[in-house]
Amino acid sequence: MTTPTQARTELDAVTIRFAGDSGDGIQLTGDQFTSATAVAGNDLATLPDFPAEIRAPAGSLPGVSGFQIQFASYDVFTPGDEADVLVIMNAAALKTNLRALKPGGMLIVNTDGFGEVNLKKAGYAGNPLDDASLKGYAVYRVPIETLTVEATAGLDIASRVARTCKNFFALGLMYHMFDRPMEETLKFIQAKFAAKNPTIAEANRRVLQAGWSYADTAELFPASYRVPPARIVPGTYKNIRGNDAVALGIVAASVKSGLPAFLGAYPITPASDILHALSQYKHFGVKTFQAEDEIAGFCDAICAAYAGALGVTLSSGPGVALKTEAMGLAHMIELPLVICNIQRGGPSTGLPTKTEQADLFQAVFGRNGETPLPVVSASTPADAFEAAYEACRIAVKFMTPVMFLSDGYIANGAEPWQIPDPDTLRPIDVSFRTNPEGYLAYARDPETLAREWVKPGTPGLEHRIGGLEKADKTGDISYDPDNHDFMVRTRAEKVARVANDMPPTPVLGDPDGDIVVVGWGSTYGSIEAAVRAVRGKGVRAAHVHLRYLNPLPNDLEGILRRYRRVLVPEINLGQLSFILRGRYLIDARGFNVVRGQPFKVSALVKAIEESLEAA
Repeated sequence: MTTPTQARTELDAVTIRFAGDSGDGIQLTGDQFTSATAVAGNDLATLPDFPAEIRAPAGSLPGVSGFQIQFASYDVFTPGDEADVLVIMNAAALKTNLRALKPGGMLIVNTDGFGEVNLKKAGYAGNPLDDASLKGYAVYRVPIETLTVEATAGLDIASRVARTCKNFFALGLMYHMFDRPMEETLKFIQAKFAAKNPTIAEANRRVLQAGWSYADTAELFPASYRVPPARIVPGTYKNIRGNDAVALGIVAASVKSGLPAFLGAYPITPASDILHALSQYKHFGVKTFQAEDEIAGFCDAICAAYAGALGVTLSSGPGVALKTEAMGLAHMIELPLVICNIQRGGPSTGLPTKTEQADLFQAVFGRNGETPLPVVSASTPADAFEAAYEACRIAVKFMTPVMFLSDGYIANGAEPWQIPDPDTLRPIDVSFRTNPEGYLAYARDPETLAREWVKPGTPGLEHRIGGLEKADKTGDISYDPDNHDFMVRTRAEKVARVANDMPPTPVLGDPDGDIVVVGWGSTYGSIEAAVRAVRGKGVRAAHVHLRYLNPLPNDLEGILRRYRRVLVPEINLGQLSFILRGRYLIDARGFNVVRGQPFKVSALVKAIEESLEAA
């Protein structure tokens, strides 16, 4: 590749947003730009924004797909509040995404996507490129589809098919503008297309390079830019999405424990990718089963746990609602299971492709009877590996089903992940009872209160399981009221003792002072960036992010009482703040927005400042 003609301007951070029709390859474009950025050594965070409509008409507002990435020479915690650069493929993408571009930002427009039909579908009375509606932005017009067809001239390919390569032209433009290496994308094109259709592979390769060359020679843009590599801890890194990290966490727990992993699941957005990912790890002994419905998927996982496997099931909120009876059964028979809830906007079908944190009550309370479960939450795409592994470890050690929480933002977002040394992972010790002498099905470990695990068919260790109440120690069916009270309290105490197995709760920031901002799940990045911002203004503030949501950590109350104010930002109407107020009788104030999108850092900074002003 030739040397760029423009001098490069150095920047600390950039946020780019790609947007177009769901058939324009926007997610592939974002994924490839992310991979190239990771290779370039920048820290990054991404926000894929999928349309909820499965078959929305091309060029319509409901069919717009987006992908935002922030990359920097320093630690990145969010995909950015506002985009510095917005690349749009058609009129509908402009209408739905212009609000994401900061004032004065660069707007790169595919002018071929602004024909009369496109404008009509987007609801424009006239062409916004020809009036003054975009005067607050730096607009750059590029006939991307026309140039894409020209780049594929001479290939045995119809112009209609050639136009589908236009996302690679846009990618080439951005690779040039921000000095991204394209070698990995060229390898991707070869691997993805060459074997099945070498002509398409060649078309995509030409179009990618044509986009780069156009930016280099057309002198369209005033400058090109360079973001230096970030300083990162030495190690081996992989760019990873949250759902893939969950799958790897489960595989790691299976290998570390020596237990075969079994996933029983029914497809649902945004959890299905974990099923797809785990199906690729058969060589590690992982078995995946796509069941006929949610209930069957969970019950199959219970059977696998009874047989001596690491049982896993997954869904999102609506599917988890269907699994609740099986959760009660798993709790009653005290077998190790992990229930992955990859949250999405609700209620009901809600916003299936958007993010939300509204299933915390469901995770902690959402079953009949006294049925407490440990609840573990991931905070970032990379953290999903460790959180999923920890959920598996707790399930095995305490012989209990465990709820693992992620959400759409974590599931589909990506960031660099330092691949851990397997020896640093907490051990998962497994012991199956084989000696029949003195065996009682519900005798317990005195420390954890876990009952012993017995594989069916072990001679002399036949025992009964089921949903009816069990007698203490023997496991016989019992309707004795005193026994029921004792067993309910014992199962609850077992879950409560998980807190004794937790590491100290990290406090990020000042050890005491004006305000502590408490979060869980995908709010991590926004909260951390906001707390750093207010500390830079002299506020004594801290960030506490909870991995363990039930039981809560033993040291949490003492931490919270060291600050004058407790603020709890959540993408729900105040579920964690409700729990903290009830548990500790403290004035935990919520900051709650339910828009299907992550928090903006600027909104959290304002919420922190207003909370302090009200003190």
